[in-house]
Amino acid sequence: MARRVANVVARSRISSFYPLHKAIAAPKSGPWEQQLRHLNIHEYQGADLMSKYGVNVPKGAVVSSRKEISTVLEKEFPDNEELVVKSQILAGGRGLGTFKNGLKGGVHIVKRDKVEEIAGKMLGQILVTKQTGPEGKPVNKVFICEKLQLVNEMYFAIALDRASAGPVIIACSKGGTSIEDLAEKYPDMIIKVPINIHKGITDADAEKVVNGLNLKCADKNDSMQQVKHLYDLFCKSDCTLVEINPLAETADGKLVAADAKLNFDDNASFRQQEIFALRDQSQEDAREVAAAAADLNYIGLDGEIGCMVNGAGLAMATMDIIKLHGGSPANFLDVGGNASENQVIEAFKILTSDKKVKAILVNIFGGIMKCNVIASGIVNAAKTVSLKVPLIVRLEGTNVDLGKRILKESKMNLIAADDLDDAAEKAVAALA
Repeated sequence: MARRVANVVARSRISSFYPLHKAIAAPKSGPWEQQLRHLNIHEYQGADLMSKYGVNVPKGAVVSSRKEISTVLEKEFPDNEELVVKSQILAGGRGLGTFKNGLKGGVHIVKRDKVEEIAGKMLGQILVTKQTGPEGKPVNKVFICEKLQLVNEMYFAIALDRASAGPVIIACSKGGTSIEDLAEKYPDMIIKVPINIHKGITDADAEKVVNGLNLKCADKNDSMQQVKHLYDLFCKSDCTLVEINPLAETADGKLVAADAKLNFDDNASFRQQEIFALRDQSQEDAREVAAAAADLNYIGLDGEIGCMVNGAGLAMATMDIIKLHGGSPANFLDVGGNASENQVIEAFKILTSDKKVKAILVNIFGGIMKCNVIASGIVNAAKTVSLKVPLIVRLEGTNVDLGKRILKESKMNLIAADDLDDAAEKAVAALA
């Protein structure tokens, strides 16, 4: 629960659900101003999972090195003259992305004899898209797929809808582009079909979705069954999102999930262990991975003042008051209500690993968390990590006098603050 609360108040980030909430006309106070914790898996992993539930997907094979490509082509695609080469990163916008080695586009349709060349230029390289930020993400695997003869591209998604208190299927007869663009250009084409969680998806629900897709040649009954398979996947895999874009009709009359994004609820990791074993930490912020391992709540931001606090509300207030004084928080780090000295040390390691951090503000209100524990952790952390930036400390609450004495007797070079406003003002001043 603490991790959930921590992410709710990290308002500097926008949930990846924003486009979907926009499409389903969520209320203005809706949850797109929250970051949600959910497992995201690669396209090739999602295709494999969907196929296990009977969803039609393109034939494909994943490679992680250039030497594997010729074997895969010979074994999996002996007769294919053209293939699709897709870089695998956990971010959208691959097709319009740019590799740092100069290659344009993370998705290419190429002749068979060009597959090895293009895939080789992707593997081990950094792809930058509109969703990765300028740092980009590493491409460790490439997905080689058959080129489908598509006659129609549509949009399909299943998301959790607060308004109907359950899953909602969102579909549009136009597809192949972002849902926010579709919602803006074709608002009347987007249909929303809430699913009763007690009844599950009915034939009437599936038929309404298929009718809204305005199929050209795919069999209606088979397509309804595909919709049911996708809903089955959503429920049984504890998904928070199933997004198919495009959901396509092929020339031979099949409905195929040509590209998909699947997210899964972290709270269900205990019963979805096989799926959560697919987690690719190379695609995640290393600081957030380290924090999770230490059972800390951390979200990296873009500022210069590292924040270590206890409690999500105090974290939010600390970030706000730093902004009020003209500074910018470098992170959201909540050590929670019962952190140990070792966790405090790990917190300092994470804060100091960020080269953008020019000062650290520790703001602790001792309730269950005792100020002397924080103080001891700060002293030991300073010895461990060789602190090189100004440290501002504000302690209040349980055992505050003992905590302040521990810090004073340590002879540490720190800046003491009397209250939250004083702490933020001194932290911003320390940047000068």
